[in-house]
Amino acid sequence: MRDYERLAFLHAPDATLILADRVILRASLRVEAVFGWSPRDLEGQSIRVLYPGQTDYELIGERARKAMRAAPVYRDERFMRRKDGQVLWMEGHGTALDAEDPQRLAVWTYRPLEVEGPAGTLTPTERRIARYLVNGFTSKEIALAMGSSPRTVEVHRANMIRKMGVRNSFELVSRLLAGVS
Repeated sequence: MRDYERLAFLHAPDATLILADRVILRASLRVEAVFGWSPRDLEGQSIRVLYPGQTDYELIGERARKAMRAAPVYRDERFMRRKDGQVLWMEGHGTALDAEDPQRLAVWTYRPLEVEGPAGTLTPTERRIARYLVNGFTSKEIALAMGSSPRTVEVHRANMIRKMGVRNSFELVSRLLAGVS
């Protein structure tokens, strides 16, 4: 008799990871198409290798940990990094096997999303700042992560607000997320 659970995991339509304390224990076959890493290369590594930067890793991880204590499934959209360095929008879903300690053992799935619409008119720096904005980073946190000043981040944010025809940062983030299909 076939091991249907193992087949389901290995051939899941989304990249699927089993994590223990944010270290990848097992990776489905789909991770290679999504992230460019073979499952064998990812297994045993920190999930940090899939984040664009340390700040992303820390802040998103903490937000997910808190949310997974409150609800059985956490969902967000974020940028993640492929093996070749390309940064992509991803939809992530995570569930903890221990709600008291969500990072002890968890299952995560990732699906690439495409940025379309007005967000396509942003400069590369604005798109980079947008990545942080949609993940809830403050201007100070973005500046620290990018090695710039908070004022520079605010100037780029103002330009994005103007380009996208919105009135404030909340509407900007809503529009950026709406552009993700």
